[in-house]
Formats: sequence, C-alpha cells, structure tokens
Amino acid sequence: MNRNDNASLLQHGIQVLQTEAAAVAALAARVDERFAAACRVLLECRGRAVVMGMGKSGHVASKIAATLASTGTPAFYVHPGEASHGDMGMITGEDVVLAVSNSGETAELLTLLPLIKRLGVKLIAFTGHPQSTLAKAADVNLDVSVTQEACPMNLAPTASTTAALAMGDALAVSLLSARGFTQEDFARSHPGGSLGRRLLLHVEDIMHTGSAVPVVPQDALLSAALMEMTRKGLGMTVIVDEKNRVAGIFTDGDLRRALDREINVHRVRIADVMTRSCTTVRGEVLAGGAIRIMNDKRITALPVVDADNNLIGALHMHDLVRAGVV
Repeated sequence: MNRNDNASLLQHGIQVLQTEAAAVAALAARVDERFAAACRVLLECRGRAVVMGMGKSGHVASKIAATLASTGTPAFYVHPGEASHGDMGMITGEDVVLAVSNSGETAELLTLLPLIKRLGVKLIAFTGHPQSTLAKAADVNLDVSVTQEACPMNLAPTASTTAALAMGDALAVSLLSARGFTQEDFARSHPGGSLGRRLLLHVEDIMHTGSAVPVVPQDALLSAALMEMTRKGLGMTVIVDEKNRVAGIFTDGDLRRALDREINVHRVRIADVMTRSCTTVRGEVLAGGAIRIMNDKRITALPVVDADNNLIGALHMHDLVRAGVV
C-alpha cells in the first residue's frame, strides 16, 4: 500500500483519533475519591497552583496552568529545570504543586521533591504509573495512564498527553463549579478579544443614544417615519407613546410589506403599519446576550429600554461589529 495515498492518510488519522478518544474515555472511571481529594487540596489552597512538567508534559502543564488561572484558580507554570536554578523561590508554603509526568520518574521533578516537602507544600501528581517515585511521593496521585500511544511505534507522547490534558480540564472545570465562578468572573480573566468584550461590554456601553436614536410618535405619518429611518441609518425606527414608552417598531421588512399593500405613505399613520409586539433589550444586558437575541429573532436592530419600557437607546448589529464583539 502506498503510504502517501489518501486512503492511507485518512486511515492513520482516524486511528489516532480513535486511540486518543479511548484514552480519554477510560479516565471517567478514575474520577473517584482521589480526584475529589485533589479538588479539595486546591480549593483549600491559600496561595497558587504551581504546575510543572518537562518536555511534552511541560506543554500540557503550561496549558493546565493557563486553564486553571482563567477559571478561578490562581495558577502559573514553572519549568522544573529552571526551578533547580532559582525559580523554586517562586513557590511559597501556601502554594500547591501540580506535577505532570507520564513516567513518574522525570529526573528534574524528582530533584525538587525534597525541597517541596521541606516547604510543606501539598503535591498533586498526574502520572501514568501509580507505583512510580513521583506518584508515591504525592499527597494525591491522579492516574492518567493509557493503554497505548497513538504513535504506531508507541513512542511519541500522543494519547498520554491528551489524557493528561483532559484530566487537567476536568479538574479546572470541577473547581470552577465548586467556586461558583460566573460569566462575569470569566470576563475579568479574558478582557481582550471578542470573548472578553462580549462578556464585559453591556448594551448601554455601545448603543446609540439621544438624537442618534430613530424614533417617532404614534401619530406620525409613515412618510415621517421613513425620513427618520433614512436620517438615522439603522434600518428601523422606534414608535413611542406620549410617555416615551415603546409602542412598536417599523423596519425595512415592514416597509416592503406596506408597499406590497400599495399603502399611501403620505396618508397612513405609522401606528397602523408598525409591528407592535417588538423585541427590546435592557441597557444592562451583556453584549453577548444582545447577540443571542438578534440571532434567535433573526433581526439586526433592537430598541433599548429601561425597566419601565421607556426608550433609552437603539442597538444595531453594526455597533457590535465595531465594538469587536462579533
């Protein structure tokens, strides 16, 4: 068989995914009292989780540290080799060390064990060998062993690193839930990018206000409403009653339907052709919430109201795009 043909490439790819999926699935049976004990150690930690690992396990450890830190468990990664040359000073007696090693015999980690014990620091280990030196030294050892690597030579860390990474995610999310971590907490850890803006920005931060809001009274003619839509450029105008409460909305779609009925725009009142049961949004709603409303309703603009349904602004999908939320 030609090793470079499509069938061979696809077969190898599928085999890798199946092997790694089986390795992760096998972890479910090991989420037991030891897993709960590891969670309790981290929940009771008054300092930070210091995550360590060498080689490929080091990359996994770095990702685990980042996931913990972003989900409510203060954490950072320390390279074990650097720890032996001064970086142990970054670890305090109030911290917890989480060490990742498939073999459980990584020399750089074993060198640090006496120092970790001297500090009185709790040690959580992720190993593939429960009888290894690291596993036995740990206060809690989580078994992340795999039957085989996805590598055909059973050498390159593949399934084993995937399993360790998945166990780290399980730990982080369990801690997130136990801490009552909220969307707002998550946003404070992710202020950059569209994710952070979606969770930090509120509708009132980016909506149109004052004279930029397209609005007409209920007794206005349709022609006046069309002029207001044109001036404000949001593809709609809001109709309000005498107390500035939202009575309805008139959109480009409503205009097309009105023209199909051959309505005289200079004689018909806007109240007779507007959509009365219109969707609105509160100013304090997160930008991400406004996006969900627009997507669910398949609309591109929303009147913004206060608790009494008084009009306070208008939001268009373009505002969300400009704000970097989408």
